[in-house]
Amino acid sequence: MNISEISGLYDKYVMPTYTRVPLALSKAKGARVWDSEGKEYLDFFPGWAVSGLGHCHPRVVKAVKAQTGRIMHISNNYLNELQGRLAELIIKNSFDGKVFFSNSGAEANEGAIKLARRYGNPTKRYEIITMEKSFHGRTMACISATGQPKVKVGFEPLLEGFVTVPFNDLSAVSAAVTNKTIAVMLEPIQGEGGINVAKKEYLEGLKKLCEEKDLLLIMDEVQTGMGRTGEMFCFKNYGVKPDVMTLAKSLGSGVPIGAVVASRRICDILGPGSHATTFGGSPLVCAAGIATFEAIAEEKLLDNVRIINKYLFARLNGLKKKYPEIIKEARGLGIMAGVELFIEGDEIVTRAREKGLLINCTQKNTLRIMPPLGVKKGQVNRALKLLEASLKK
Repeated sequence: MNISEISGLYDKYVMPTYTRVPLALSKAKGARVWDSEGKEYLDFFPGWAVSGLGHCHPRVVKAVKAQTGRIMHISNNYLNELQGRLAELIIKNSFDGKVFFSNSGAEANEGAIKLARRYGNPTKRYEIITMEKSFHGRTMACISATGQPKVKVGFEPLLEGFVTVPFNDLSAVSAAVTNKTIAVMLEPIQGEGGINVAKKEYLEGLKKLCEEKDLLLIMDEVQTGMGRTGEMFCFKNYGVKPDVMTLAKSLGSGVPIGAVVASRRICDILGPGSHATTFGGSPLVCAAGIATFEAIAEEKLLDNVRIINKYLFARLNGLKKKYPEIIKEARGLGIMAGVELFIEGDEIVTRAREKGLLINCTQKNTLRIMPPLGVKKGQVNRALKLLEASLKK
């Protein structure tokens, strides 16, 4: 089908919940994708960072293909070896505790919110402090937690029990704590918020505050997890362990999976009957998750992220010097980069796409550049050449 025919199907049968660009992707490999007309693109924002290994990584493809011929779904009433093995990998690479598997980041954050409320129930504490410009998903609890008014419009009344304060402001969090507070929830790097990076002293202060007040520290690592920042999980860059961590996106390298990771002292609070999922942690998605961990380790992708980090930001800062009237700042960690502009960025994203580069714009003026973990310097060069060509006009 051509692009017009595909668009017609969407117009007639698919709910208009996205602002869709006139592009139908039909094939992908690594950092490259092809549209329905055969045009090739360099994808530096692969599936909202879902394809962290790049598209169709051979190890993941092999694992998923093999699993489809064995068994794809098992009720969570039964034991599932692959779920146990993936949970073990997550714990061994993060902190001591247990894992609950879901289907998405929103579901993972919903589970974390329920866990926190269950923890606070005996003392009638239920309020969770969240951050301005945060984003935690699209369920009712998650949009209530999210610190962006635009996601809440038309869905009132929202779920009570969330207090939002400025990001990177420890005194604001401390002032917001009351006898109803049970947790502090944040992203170590705000993705949808514009690639805003938490300060080390801020996270250290939050950890100390939570320990003093018996609060749970919940870190949303849906975007930052699985090597994106040069460590398997972003919290390791700070040396600050959360009580609860949520994962999704690149955990499955393209298949839908989410996870709640809870520390040992609280991991059994959600007992039988208190929380559940039909599809979460199926053998199929867990096979993909195991293959993702194996690929990151065997291909030394964390080392590559650290190398590319220095090269990518050197190039981005070079563009900033060259175009100071357009680029305000390049910021981020690992290969999670945000380029804040003095102008709105949608037109630049469109020009880049027309030239063969796929990136994203958030908060109207911040370009998001999040290539796969195995990206090469040559691909960075090509991407930034296309970006510069998009800036010149």
